[in-house]
Amino acid sequence: MSRIGKIPIQIKEGITVDISEERITVKGPKGELSIPNSFRVKVELKNGEVTVQRRSDQKEDKAFHGLYRSLINNMVIGVAEGFSKELEIRGIGYRVVLDNDNLVINVGYSHSVIVKKVEGIEFNITDNNFIKISGIDKQLVGQVAANIRSIRKPEPYKGKGIRYKDEIVVKKAGKSAKAAK
Repeated sequence: MSRIGKIPIQIKEGITVDISEERITVKGPKGELSIPNSFRVKVELKNGEVTVQRRSDQKEDKAFHGLYRSLINNMVIGVAEGFSKELEIRGIGYRVVLDNDNLVINVGYSHSVIVKKVEGIEFNITDNNFIKISGIDKQLVGQVAANIRSIRKPEPYKGKGIRYKDEIVVKKAGKSAKAAK
């Protein structure tokens, strides 16, 4: 039995869950999210709790058990509170500007990199070096943050680049430091 899959999901006040044969839809104060319903799991709403049960003990059904419980739980948290990721830009001359809801990122290339606005995602800039990405879909927020980070990953010698706010980049010793030993 999946340890994650057997935990019931508590539905807070102001959130509605609609379970049909095709889709599972969660509505809340921040918006609405939905995923397709799977034939491998059985999702039920009883007494303000959503429970997920697998239909058989096949390997694929066991895998979907915990997955669907996590997806539904993320939807409930997303429409109630939302998710956010913070990125930090480090380097001399590296900066980011918000222009018509698009990000204009200068990170040492000969041109500015423009990240177009994604529907359902909100960008906030502070101090020209910090980007806060927020939205109700956890997967989409994480993917947009990963795409922005991939523009200029933090390099290990000076630590310049785009990193997550609390990310630790282990610095390497350069050639001159190795030759001196």
